[in-house]
Parts: sequence; C-alpha cells; structure tokens
Amino acid sequence: MRFIRLLIVVLACTASAAAQTGSRPAGQPSAPATSPNMSQGGIRGKVILPSGAPVNQAVRISLQTSRGTRDMGFSDNQGQFEFRGLTAGEYTLEVEGDMLRFEVGTARVPVFSGALSTVLITLKERPSSVQNKPAGNVISAGEIDKDVPTKARKEFDEASKFSEEGQALKAIEHLKKAIAIYPNFLMAHNDLGAQFLEQGNLDEAASELRRAIEIDAKAFNPYLNLGIVLIRQQRSAEAADTLKKAISLESNSPDANLYLGQALMNINDLEGAERQLKAAYNLGGSSHALALFYLGEVYLKRGDRALARQAFEAYLRDEPNAVNSTRARQLIGVLQSR
Repeated sequence: MRFIRLLIVVLACTASAAAQTGSRPAGQPSAPATSPNMSQGGIRGKVILPSGAPVNQAVRISLQTSRGTRDMGFSDNQGQFEFRGLTAGEYTLEVEGDMLRFEVGTARVPVFSGALSTVLITLKERPSSVQNKPAGNVISAGEIDKDVPTKARKEFDEASKFSEEGQALKAIEHLKKAIAIYPNFLMAHNDLGAQFLEQGNLDEAASELRRAIEIDAKAFNPYLNLGIVLIRQQRSAEAADTLKKAISLESNSPDANLYLGQALMNINDLEGAERQLKAAYNLGGSSHALALFYLGEVYLKRGDRALARQAFEAYLRDEPNAVNSTRARQLIGVLQSR
C-alpha cells in the first residue's frame, strides 16, 4: 500500500455537490462558468482515482497563491470541492489523499473575476516499492491456528499466491472460500481485510478486521490494519486507540508507530505525534523516512520553524527522490524566506 498543514487561514470553502467536470485531462481547467459573485472568482474541482472512479472519501485540498499564502479545505465523499471568494490570478492546488498510497496531486488553475474555473485531478498511486503495505502474511505466533482444516488452508495458500501476483480479486475469492470452510480463520479474515483495504473498500475491510480481533484480541496484524483503515476513513481518534493497542502487542513495529504518529497529528496531539514519529524512524530507519516528513508537519503546526526545517532537510537526505520530495523542498523554501 497505505496532509500538509502550514500556517493556514481557512477560506470560506464548501465541499459542494459540483457537477461532473467531464473527460478533460487531469489538472487542465475548463473554461470558467459564471459565478454568483461577479467581483470575485472561484475554483470547482473533482478528485478521481487512477481507474477514473471518484475518490470515495474526503481528501485534503491546499490552495496556494503566487504570494505563498495557503488556504485549506476538504473534498466531499465523492471527491468534489469548491473554493469561493478568490481574487483573479493563478493558483496552485495540492490534493493529498493517503500519502502512503498516493502521490500528492497538483494543478495550476487560473481564476477570473466573476467566474468559476473547473478542474479534474487524478491521484496517482505511489510505486509499490515505496508503499507500506497492510500487514498480511507476516504473522505473530498468536495468529497461527493449528485447527484450520486442510481445505481451508489450501484456499488460503491459493489466495496468497494470487495476492503475490497482484490478482486481488482472485485472492479475495479464495479467502472468502477459506472463511466459508472455517469461519474462525483469523489469518484469512486479516488478509481479506488487507485486500479490501488495498481495493479501497474500507467498510468491508473494517468488518473483516474487527472479526479477526473478535477471534483473537491479542493478534497484532488486525489492529494495525484496522488502524490504517480508520485513518483513511478520517476517524483518527478511533485509529489512535486502535494503534495504541497494536503497539501494546508489538512495541517495536515501526509501521504501528508511524501510523499512530499520523493519527495523533490529525487530532492535534502534537506531543504524542512527535514521540511516535521519532520512535518510527528510530525503529525503521531510512525505510520509514516518511516519519521525518510528518515530523516537519508537526513542528509547523506547533510553530517551531527551525525544527520543521531540520525535519524536512533530514527527510530529503534519506529520500531525495521521493514522490513528495518536491513538496519538502518547497516547504524548506517557505521557511527560509520568512
């Protein structure tokens, strides 16, 4: 698998039920439509997945002016968003979904007085080599069930093979068969939840992972995966509680510490977020350099510009060519200029 906050003045922004923007290339604004406020303009847009389907959860939209001023809003659950009350000029939109799964989407949009410019932005998936995948077949001793029938185990093994080949639908089919044979198959419920998570079916993922936890409340992987699901559902407080349970079971997991840091940052527990993100990096090293990027965000929210700059610079030393390295460099530039 698997947002940035600056010193923000929030615009009057609504997640509107905007009309479809058609089949324009991603990031290309259409001809502006008439705006109700003839003295100011606005931007109306939609965020879609690589498949062309609309994003099925709220994503964060940052709006930057040529002066470096940033405003922020969220899309609705269909990926639609709208900014109103903008003066004429060129604006840069940055769209942030799950940063462990998607690259940051960007688009430059001209705004005209008395008009709404429309834009379609496609989120691009990060290369699989840099994604943190849900915990699947890596299991703890407590997750091994010697009572699993042979037929159910065979279906599970088939699912694992198809999963490794990237054939998610076939993997899901065999996992369902394994569970039909043996309803208490903890590993199958966990892996099915992980597959649904990868597919973006968050409600189904949560259901399977909660079932796995019901089977064994001391199994680490279902807690970790459920925490990831809850973050993607914008339920960060619940995600934090779930990930704390995961860490109580496996304190040395860099993934659990990283996701807990993200959840705590989202609910403005900055001290807790700092602690967990530092732990994630100490445990995972450069493979978890994203923790440094999030640390920079935490320090920005806290108003500590010097530490924020240090964190972003450290991130770039580990990940100079990461998908969001351009963002880190832009933030460093902003911090240097003020």
